[in-house]
Amino acid sequence: MLTKADDFPIHQTPEPVAHAGTDRNFYDRYFFNGYSPDGATYFAIAFGVYPHLNIADAHFSVIRDGVQHCVHASKVLHSERLDLNVGPISITVVEPLQTLKVTVQDGEGLAAELTFTGRAFPIEEPRFTRRIGPRAFMDYTRLTQNIRCAGWIEIDGVRQDLPGGTVGSRDRSWGIRPVGAPDPQPPVPMTMSGFFWQWTPLNFADRSVFFHVNADPDGSAWNTRAVILPDGAPQGGGYHTAAARMTGVELVPGTRHAQGGVLEIPSEGGLIRVNFEPFLTFLMRGIGYSGAWRHGAYKGELVVEREEIDLAAANMGAPEHVHIQALSRVTLTAPGEAPQQGLGVFEQLIAGPYQPYGLA
Repeated sequence: MLTKADDFPIHQTPEPVAHAGTDRNFYDRYFFNGYSPDGATYFAIAFGVYPHLNIADAHFSVIRDGVQHCVHASKVLHSERLDLNVGPISITVVEPLQTLKVTVQDGEGLAAELTFTGRAFPIEEPRFTRRIGPRAFMDYTRLTQNIRCAGWIEIDGVRQDLPGGTVGSRDRSWGIRPVGAPDPQPPVPMTMSGFFWQWTPLNFADRSVFFHVNADPDGSAWNTRAVILPDGAPQGGGYHTAAARMTGVELVPGTRHAQGGVLEIPSEGGLIRVNFEPFLTFLMRGIGYSGAWRHGAYKGELVVEREEIDLAAANMGAPEHVHIQALSRVTLTAPGEAPQQGLGVFEQLIAGPYQPYGLA
């Protein structure tokens, strides 16, 4: 099956590009978020291609005045993986690994034109590989990059330019993870009883700080890394360690969301601390992480739908709201430096038991 992508030197196997190995759960995804310096504007985008499901989907969501406005779009891919548009949402790679543009053209009353420019070369996170018994549950690679954002967002005819200093993060991941319809025959024995995830891409004046951890229900980390990356750092630059940890986390009563925390990063010069003060909750279901618009769900040849979420009325303890990004004010304290204020995301997903937090 030949497609447009076959005319580019991007093959990784002897197969045409349309065939991404043999696992039906193969995916290839873009993610972006951004936030104004005062946190009044917060937005995120997800765009996924699922070659063996023959589906592509895209989601744009923005918080304004306490409401999370979302537009979801899904289409049949027809195996053309280089058609980076789904309904009103499209992606343009202006300069690979440096500048990308997202356009939303009247998505049921939502519109946007957003350009994302990297602050440094992207980091490559450790490969995520996790099995349930003999079956691959996850096996993927991800690059992450903090970015500066420019452009505008329009909601029901009211357009606002992004203020100067708007920043955020983007990532690209590809490989295997559960997508589309749930597996009708789960693996036995079921050896995975829970899933714990924290991810914190943070923007400071002259540097970025990244931390992530996947852990078992007893708190043992199976994938973790922290990176401190100065602006303009080249590939492989910055300080990397697997010894960082998130401490001091207490949960908001009735939820699985942190009220705050302290990231501790050991370094040769001493312990670096980052204090988190979350103040805005973004629901990840608004960009396809769970719910009726879960990634890879078949909707039809082309379907576009608007959704509004009143954040004040949402039950934050409900299962569909377990996965969030909490916009946070962050304070970095490093030996020999004055404290530095910044802004960033504290992404959280705790499914099932997690003993360190007393969750059954």
